[in-house]
Amino acid sequence: MALGFEPVSGRVTVQDGVYQQLRHALMVGSFDPAQVLTIASLAEAFGTSNMPVREALRRLAAENALEISQNGSACVPVVTRARLDDLCRARVAVEGLAAELGASRLTASDIATLEKITADQQAIGRNGSVYELIAKNQQFHFTIYRASGSDVLFQLIETLWLRFGPYMRLLSNHVAPLMRAGTMEPSGRHTAIIAALKDRDFARAREEVVADIQTTQETLRAICPDVPESRPVEFAGFGKAS
Repeated sequence: MALGFEPVSGRVTVQDGVYQQLRHALMVGSFDPAQVLTIASLAEAFGTSNMPVREALRRLAAENALEISQNGSACVPVVTRARLDDLCRARVAVEGLAAELGASRLTASDIATLEKITADQQAIGRNGSVYELIAKNQQFHFTIYRASGSDVLFQLIETLWLRFGPYMRLLSNHVAPLMRAGTMEPSGRHTAIIAALKDRDFARAREEVVADIQTTQETLRAICPDVPESRPVEFAGFGKAS
């Protein structure tokens, strides 16, 4: 499993280390929709025993980032238009508010950081990895959302992005050839967001963030299955010895 996972050691930190790395990988779309993640293969990738992986998967299942099959393996959720629309409605509401609150609290240094991230995206778009681009996109948005000063909003946003991970994977597969061909804008509406921030037009900044989400939604709706695959999920079966 070539996902760049780092070995995790230390009795106190091993479970959190596995959880945090898996959580980030899911959030940036490192796994395919419906992909099966076995405890044994993940334990080997992390260089740990099965127990910390099992506990990390349980935590991620509790956050609805994974589903647990009857044999104890974890599955990445399937993607559907209905789930996509539901998630994007929530993202527009929560992230729009966080953007408007954060916009008024961003410093000149923060805005310079956003400009640097956007420049990095432009460079990555020419010859880099689509996953680097997705990670930079997350960094850009979370810089604004953290500035909101609301722990509640930021935690909700992290959960929404975690559940949005399979759609980011679908998007990455779609935009990779466009990126190589130079026909895609690598930074989305980030330049417009920065312009609104510099004008201190916080309502416009919110509108641009919302438009960024909705543009992604429309792209995904065109390539997202309308009907989900049927797959039984039995949470009680999780945690059996593997």
